[in-house]
Amino acid sequence: MPVFLIALVSLIRVLVPRSRIHRRIIGLCGGLLLGIGAGASFLGNTPQLGLPTETVRGIGGVMGEDPRESRNGRGMGNLDLRGVTGPGFLRATARGRVLVFFPADALPRLRDFGRGAEVFVEGSFVEGSDSFSGPPMFRAQSVHIVKPPPAREQLRTGIRLAILDKLEGHIWGGLGGALLLGVKDNLDSALAQKYRAAGCSHVLALSGMHLAIVAALVAFFLRKPLGLKAAAILGAVLILLYVGLIGVQPSLERAAIMYLLGTVAVLGFLPRQPGTNGPLSLLALAFLIQITIRPAAGTSISFILSYLALAGILTLGEFFHSILRGRAPEFLVRPLSASLGAYLATAAVVAANFGIVRPVGLLAGLIIIPLTTVFMVGAMAALALSFISPFLANIVGMGLTLLYSLLDHTVSLAARVPGIVVNGWSRELCLSLLIAALCLFPGRPYRIRRQALAPFT
Repeated sequence: MPVFLIALVSLIRVLVPRSRIHRRIIGLCGGLLLGIGAGASFLGNTPQLGLPTETVRGIGGVMGEDPRESRNGRGMGNLDLRGVTGPGFLRATARGRVLVFFPADALPRLRDFGRGAEVFVEGSFVEGSDSFSGPPMFRAQSVHIVKPPPAREQLRTGIRLAILDKLEGHIWGGLGGALLLGVKDNLDSALAQKYRAAGCSHVLALSGMHLAIVAALVAFFLRKPLGLKAAAILGAVLILLYVGLIGVQPSLERAAIMYLLGTVAVLGFLPRQPGTNGPLSLLALAFLIQITIRPAAGTSISFILSYLALAGILTLGEFFHSILRGRAPEFLVRPLSASLGAYLATAAVVAANFGIVRPVGLLAGLIIIPLTTVFMVGAMAALALSFISPFLANIVGMGLTLLYSLLDHTVSLAARVPGIVVNGWSRELCLSLLIAALCLFPGRPYRIRRQALAPFT
């Protein structure tokens, strides 16, 4: 893959050193080839069991992620295979990744061990689960912990459990855990459903918005005492630790890569004012890095929506901003323009995968996103104070309870607005091609103003 990337970049530089349109066409073709390569890599990672799937009675391996609770109450998590067993104690070496559904009573014990634990589960594969849409699924009947995770993973799991323990018992704790750690096990299922119905489910998925809040707090507390470069380096370290604490999530990983590229720009290794297409170039560079490091991530919906949404904000969003600027207060125009860009860029994919789009999210997000941002900052403050002054933490918690109630009422109101059910694929395909054309050939009706790569500007 790195050799292919070098060849592609060299080809662009040699063949079309000046033509922007040609560079975009070749860039699109290169992106398609990278996508095909990601899909091939994903298919190449299809589990090799060594035994016929229908004869497998048990699988063993290492937990590749923290176990979580599914909608039916069972535990679930990806398992990196080491071996399988069949009838008559027949054993075989295996490799690949399998999505395992654990019994509900085994979930607390698996959470205590967390990612990196070696386990053996008995059960059977779910018929017809070995599709391109994800790893094969295995329904476990019993779970055995074979080996605890390494010390580093035990420390990480201990920190996560300590944070979740501090949040437990508060009415707002489930939402706090979802926004800070991406753990939705304790999130009120009714509230999560309301977020989806309001077209704001992306707020609950850790992404650039959440990382931007963390980065802003780091910049606020560190820039003056340490200076720009030292604060940027320490901020990058904290971001890496934060992502490591949460675990790999495509949208969060994309945001972290872009933050790290911004840090590199602060240190002088990348231009901080790369021109009108600077933000798009940064996004493209982050895509190349992420798809090279983790090709299989390119097949996930969150990965696709994350890049489409930000591309829409940087292109269509800026176009709408140039039209609406001066017609309404800037604090409304900017987020509305961004929401329009992200919505149009992702509408086709959302419609094709979920069969429904919810335009109400455009307006609901103008209220829900700022409230959620304030809630997230307050939750971090309450969490920090809980280790220092429980009394002050309780005072902040009272404010969070009121804010949680306000969020609940807001998403409940927005959730009453029906979405648009989409049938068929022709309209989604046409819309996808139209949006791609607008993103690739926007002309010059506007100028992109967010040019700085530095995370502290």
